[in-house]
Amino acid sequence: KALAGGLSINGRKHPVEFIVRDSQSNANRAASAAQELLLREEVDLITATATPETTNPVADQAELNAKPCLTNDTPWQPHFFGRKGDPKKGFEWTYHFFWGLEDVISVYSGIWDQAADKTSKVVGALWPNDPDGNAWGDPKIGFPPVLNKKGYKIVDPGRFQVGSDDYSAHISQFRKAGVDIVTGVVPPPDFTTFWLQAAQQGFKPKMVTVGKALEFPQVIKSLGAKGDGLSVEVWWSPHHPYKSGFNGMSSKELADAYQKATGRPWTMPLAFKHSLFEVAIDALKRTRDIDKPESIRDALKTTDYQSIVGPINFRKGPVPNIAKTPLVGGQWTVGKREWPVLDIVENGDHPDIARTGRVRLIG
Repeated sequence: KALAGGLSINGRKHPVEFIVRDSQSNANRAASAAQELLLREEVDLITATATPETTNPVADQAELNAKPCLTNDTPWQPHFFGRKGDPKKGFEWTYHFFWGLEDVISVYSGIWDQAADKTSKVVGALWPNDPDGNAWGDPKIGFPPVLNKKGYKIVDPGRFQVGSDDYSAHISQFRKAGVDIVTGVVPPPDFTTFWLQAAQQGFKPKMVTVGKALEFPQVIKSLGAKGDGLSVEVWWSPHHPYKSGFNGMSSKELADAYQKATGRPWTMPLAFKHSLFEVAIDALKRTRDIDKPESIRDALKTTDYQSIVGPINFRKGPVPNIAKTPLVGGQWTVGKREWPVLDIVENGDHPDIARTGRVRLIG
């Protein structure tokens, strides 16, 4: 609605058109969709979101075709280093904002540290054979070196193939090693299979903190009582103190508006989709010559913007073309309301995001 009358760019009103393509969470499909948008539709700015399978091939196509690109919702290391990025040079056309592996490691260990005296500090790893799993389990930039320094022992049975239907080998190794904590970055169907099989085989960890699968209330609700106490990183929530620089909407107002309009609960990606377009519009507003791709690129490069997911500034790093967003930790409570409730229980890196609950052991 706010763009219905066009967008003012350098003193002139320009109509704004959104052309949407579905990557189907497939890297090849994402690349071909990006080519279609860049070459056939001749878009001025291409955006992409959600996991390396989508953001990386789209950004690569934009770089190859010298067109500005904005992405989010992929940890910055799998996005930047997964595209062979050089921290000394960066990229010319592509910009990305999200948190990094150092943030999620800090959040997860921050959750576990709060109950360290009640666990064995032995962590079982569920890392799939995909860009996220390989990055999270990387012996240099992933979880292993940091957790080892913090006194946690990792039990890593090796990468599994997404879509596996038998996790007995993982569960057996975890039980033998005395695993009390399970972590990973697992698609919802895979985690559901693992968690149900764990219950059937009598494996009862005290803490389970897993990315992807445990980010969504729908998944937690489907698990019933077995979803209670599961924990996860929190990229955004109605409790976050940030507002949109585009329309002034607060985090709580966005969540409430979405729930009223759809009848569905808020989810973390909601605000990142909102912020993706916020930042894109901000860059277009500051573009000096909308007909020159390099002018849009230069506007993206100098972004210093307050979004609904926090401040976005590509000049601050940690590497070129990247802006980091805040990350905290949450834990689910099931049964008290229609939908599971996600409380903020770890905010050591971002105390401005208030805690709404305390860490508790599963069961």
